[in-house]
Amino acid sequence: MIPWVRHVALKAVAGSGLADLCRPFIRDSAIVFAFHRFADHESGVAGFEPQTLRALLKHLRRKRYRVLDVRAILDALRNGGPPLAGAVAFTMDDGYREQAAVAGPVFAEFDCPATIFVVTGFLDGFTWLWWDQVDHVFRQTTRQVVSVETLDGPHSYSVGDVPSANAARADFADYCKRIPEAAKAEAVQQLARAAEVDLPTHPPPAYAPMSWDELRAAERRGMTFGPHTVTHPILSRTDDAQSRREIRESWARVRAEARDPQPIFAYPNGKPPDYGDREIGTLREAGIEGAMTCTLAHATRRRFARSSDGAYSIPRFAPPPTTAHLIQFVSGLERLKLLIRGAE
Repeated sequence: MIPWVRHVALKAVAGSGLADLCRPFIRDSAIVFAFHRFADHESGVAGFEPQTLRALLKHLRRKRYRVLDVRAILDALRNGGPPLAGAVAFTMDDGYREQAAVAGPVFAEFDCPATIFVVTGFLDGFTWLWWDQVDHVFRQTTRQVVSVETLDGPHSYSVGDVPSANAARADFADYCKRIPEAAKAEAVQQLARAAEVDLPTHPPPAYAPMSWDELRAAERRGMTFGPHTVTHPILSRTDDAQSRREIRESWARVRAEARDPQPIFAYPNGKPPDYGDREIGTLREAGIEGAMTCTLAHATRRRFARSSDGAYSIPRFAPPPTTAHLIQFVSGLERLKLLIRGAE
């Protein structure tokens, strides 16, 4: 179906109330959303618009949906009890400054809990996120063509216009996700040299993390925080020592700095190949009770019960871009679609 036709059809269904007929399909499931960047135009940050977030939360409150924090959903999945009935939870990954400064007040306005999983080395100031470094290089280069030698062979990128630069950025980021973690930092440096861009030691304002003081201020507004590694590697591409260190040290830092640290982890990248039994074993040993993935599915008791590791593979959806898309999720329409496709 043509995208604009699909969007018009979705708005019509959402506005008519027909989607509510699908509510039985989410009787025993919850929806967890995973956000990343929020738009902060004063700082030049592109991302999810705060006014769109405000509209989503307003709809949930007006329709009296249950908005829970992720630990409450984990407890419900683990311990049973009343049906989840399409409860909604909001999470964010990485720990960017605008997550606390821009999104935090919006969640507080509607008394909605939200949990941010932070990259602790990012907040501590000794690293900035590798994909932001890649983005910075492609935005700052004055070259029309950037040629870089990689483990896959030579890559040559035309970056003379915005679409080409965006495609180059996406391709190089995909390459970085496929190589061993030990090679990633050098790959980014090679790119910077080829593009004739000096990478600063600390992130420019558009890529800045929140501070620990800002984290604690966000806690006072009702947000909670959990660990998301120290440097954001894809854990399955690390050796045993680094995988263990990334989990245990990030959890130790969150416990040391946050008032109410959440014993829930979020895997970097978060797809099934990105973590495994090794990581789940370390999480258990560290006293972390559950973990968030980026598998696109509902959190259901049936899915949870399939495996003894169900607490460590809680799925999350990307943010709904409009209220109509939100209704698609919370009404049960999205789950019906996934069930028909055999995806759940």
